[in-house]
Amino acid sequence: MKRINIFLLSFLFIGLLNNNAFTQIDDTKAQTMLDAVSAKMKGYSTMKIAFTYTIINTKSNINESKSGTIQVKGSKYHLDIGSQKVFCNGTTVWTYLKDENEVNINSVSTQDDAVNPTTILNNYKANFKAKFIKEVVEGGKTLMVIDLTPIKGKSYFKVRLNIDKTAKEIVSSIIYDKNSTTYTYKINSLTPNVTLSDDLFTFNKTKYPGVEENDMR
Repeated sequence: MKRINIFLLSFLFIGLLNNNAFTQIDDTKAQTMLDAVSAKMKGYSTMKIAFTYTIINTKSNINESKSGTIQVKGSKYHLDIGSQKVFCNGTTVWTYLKDENEVNINSVSTQDDAVNPTTILNNYKANFKAKFIKEVVEGGKTLMVIDLTPIKGKSYFKVRLNIDKTAKEIVSSIIYDKNSTTYTYKINSLTPNVTLSDDLFTFNKTKYPGVEENDMR
């Protein structure tokens, strides 16, 4: 699993909390919906999201799915997917790899925008444009399809959001990589305003006996 897509997941879920995230939008219909989603999600003090992650590349015969959760409290988050756990307390990011029993440690401020959701958020209004594509009905819900296109070069060329028009919530997102791979994140449940201890967002090595620490700060 490419790390960029794990952190893009954090961006997709956390990014809409920023009121100024979509200043580059050139589509009124898209802007109205994204503003509504932003306003709703910004009202949450915390969130716990269960999701399914699917990676597909027909050329390489890849079709894999994993389930995961992300818990968010302001700029802090805890991401658990497959054999990886990511802890962020707002200043430091710990990426724990279960199979290797090792943890990579980075500073939020020193990571580039490919692996740092905070940096992505800070620069988002200068890096993306959004466009309304269509409305579709799935499972009895009317979904608005909106594409986010990076202004500057990235390894991906488009992020597609499917938004529940009535609930004003993201149902799924698809990242289109330039190597013909798609990464789909489907939200299975979103629970707002849950009680989250700050300890959740910091890696505690005493809980992982024998863990190898790679401090990259």
